[in-house]
Amino acid sequence: MRRITLTFDLQFALALASGIAVSAACGLRAFLPLLALGVAGRLGWIELQSSVAWLESTPAIVCFGAATVVEVAGDKIPVVDHVLDVAATFLRPAAAWLAGFAMLAHWPSPWAQITAVAFGGSALAVHALKAKTRLGSTAVTLGHANPVLSTVEDLIAIVILAAVILAPLIALAAVVALIVAFVRGRRRTQTA
Repeated sequence: MRRITLTFDLQFALALASGIAVSAACGLRAFLPLLALGVAGRLGWIELQSSVAWLESTPAIVCFGAATVVEVAGDKIPVVDHVLDVAATFLRPAAAWLAGFAMLAHWPSPWAQITAVAFGGSALAVHALKAKTRLGSTAVTLGHANPVLSTVEDLIAIVILAAVILAPLIALAAVVALIVAFVRGRRRTQTA
């Protein structure tokens, strides 16, 4: 009986770690995490919450694929990137709620839904840090460094999503490390 409880608790912990990490990725890109979850679910690499299994459908994968291309490409264009960030203020928390909820396959109602709402808040926090960094970059480089920052954000989101699918606890550790590094970097620039 003790072994069953341990396995059950581990499933909950891994789902929570995955949800936190995928919501952080949603704070950087709204549609890429949904695309990644849909493809991973379709390939049988992860189990999604049954009520959002539609993420695995061909129309959803095509739609999120097209939206990802538009978001990633548009984020490389100065001025357009800021317009996308304004729209993303509303999209990214919603995407994080959906992606986080999808990861909570073994969580009962209403806890999965309530926890997913918190995931939306964490994506908004990541998005706010990203937007503040982007505004600083625009002010200092007149937007010339923004495509480079955008590419770095793409890579970070991809690494986090790969870890979410392959090793959720590593994904959570990566998110924590990135936040700590960002906060330390901000403190250094403010004191300099």
